[in-house]
Amino acid sequence: MTTLDPQPETAVRGWRDVVADYVSLMKPRIIELLLVTTFPVMFLAERGIPSVWLIVATLVGGSLAAASANVLNCYLDRDIDAHMNRTSNRPLVTGTVSPRSAVVFGLVLGVASVLWLGLLVNWLSAWLALGAILLYVVFYTIILKRRTAQNIVWGGLAGCMPVLIGWSAVTNSMSWAAVILFLVVFFWTPPHYWPLSMRFRDDYANAGVPMLPVVAEDVAVGRQIVIYSWVTVLVSLALIPVAPMGWVYTVTAVISGALFIVEAHRLHSRAKAGVQGKALGAMRLFHYSISYLTLLFLGVAVDPLLFFALPF
Repeated sequence: MTTLDPQPETAVRGWRDVVADYVSLMKPRIIELLLVTTFPVMFLAERGIPSVWLIVATLVGGSLAAASANVLNCYLDRDIDAHMNRTSNRPLVTGTVSPRSAVVFGLVLGVASVLWLGLLVNWLSAWLALGAILLYVVFYTIILKRRTAQNIVWGGLAGCMPVLIGWSAVTNSMSWAAVILFLVVFFWTPPHYWPLSMRFRDDYANAGVPMLPVVAEDVAVGRQIVIYSWVTVLVSLALIPVAPMGWVYTVTAVISGALFIVEAHRLHSRAKAGVQGKALGAMRLFHYSISYLTLLFLGVAVDPLLFFALPF
């Protein structure tokens, strides 16, 4: 082995480096986004402020479940990660974490998440968390990701589960309001992820992953993004009569949704004009899609505090 080869896991390394490697396998930035859709739903389900302990217990359990799914995803995708510039430095690619250690770590996190939620929250939330892990690891990573351009559409089901977990944590049941918010995240996922795939099209092509931007022209991808963006916003508005929601959520959903649709149309227009590369502005829509979801669910959390506590 040359000095340029990655260090094996048995090499002497500081404990901070080891911790950092395992934390990176959990993809904490993705976990943060998932939590954005978890705790606001708890406020709506409670029609006020849930107990602090319940919020903390639910977020910890949800984080463990998401971390488990992400670690196992890294294990299964380590071969294609090596062919992608933005993932080539992941610990399983560089060799600083062994595949066996990653599998054990991911499984331990998964078991811990189910037991934590089952014993400290309720078993419905625990089984939903297990379902989220299986959807991401088996349905998306193993079955869909390398086989179909619709991978992120149906694979996105796993990312919708935190909504149901947050609702069930409070009510130990389901409702149409929870289903609508589930669908919001479901339809939001393609116009969120496809712009990122457009930006890193070459990475996915080199790895042999048939993301839609790899197998379709930018104009066709842009058209799909526009369609899904419209559906996302329209579904978000359906929550107003069903929940019901007050003016805070309504204003937030309308304004942030309108901006989301405008950004989607701008991307499509640039694609039709033949703009390519960074000038296409795909990452602009990607970043705004995160802001949109954050603002929308912030409205979900704040609205019941005013609408139910101060109905004027």
